[in-house]
Amino acid sequence: MASYIFELFPDLKPFDYNLHYEDFFLNKNWVLVNGINHKKAIYVFKDENTLSITENDTVTETSWCITIKNTFSIDTEDGLITVKAYFKDTDVLVLNHKNTDDFALYINEENYNEDLNNIEDVQKFLHEKYTKKATDLIYDHEFYFIEQSKEYGPFTVEELAKKVEENTISEHCFVRDVNEHDYSKKIRIRDLTKAF
Repeated sequence: MASYIFELFPDLKPFDYNLHYEDFFLNKNWVLVNGINHKKAIYVFKDENTLSITENDTVTETSWCITIKNTFSIDTEDGLITVKAYFKDTDVLVLNHKNTDDFALYINEENYNEDLNNIEDVQKFLHEKYTKKATDLIYDHEFYFIEQSKEYGPFTVEELAKKVEENTISEHCFVRDVNEHDYSKKIRIRDLTKAF
């Protein structure tokens, strides 16, 4: 897989049969993001190597199989292709055409309350998903802050927000995560409280 795909999608995890197959992969409505503004295509990988593709109310049945680890063979109208499967999250799947830079991005529509019909829907889904994830992460974390060259903490975001509300510290103070060693990311308390 080209390294730029990992830059586009950090933290890709290779498909793991024991972890992903039954709970996160099989029998899910995988909406193809590539070309979604032209037509919506839903891929459902089923048991016994059946792949169901629905495009504009037309259903096509084809086949697929796992050849080794995270490598799949899929029978397409263009012939047999080999792809490597990766998960960004349990509901974001990337299939990379082996030995090329071509890839397909899929989202499990079942984990969203609305239909994914165009790129705006995809953007909204991803924004909501990762905003919630960031908020949950920030809420459970602790931070140090620096004011007048002195460091204080660690505090939760909730505690920092309360201190700002009480005017005991400025929302412009720089913060660092407890796992970071300096303030080089230049994150301020106000940045955390906006996400909170």
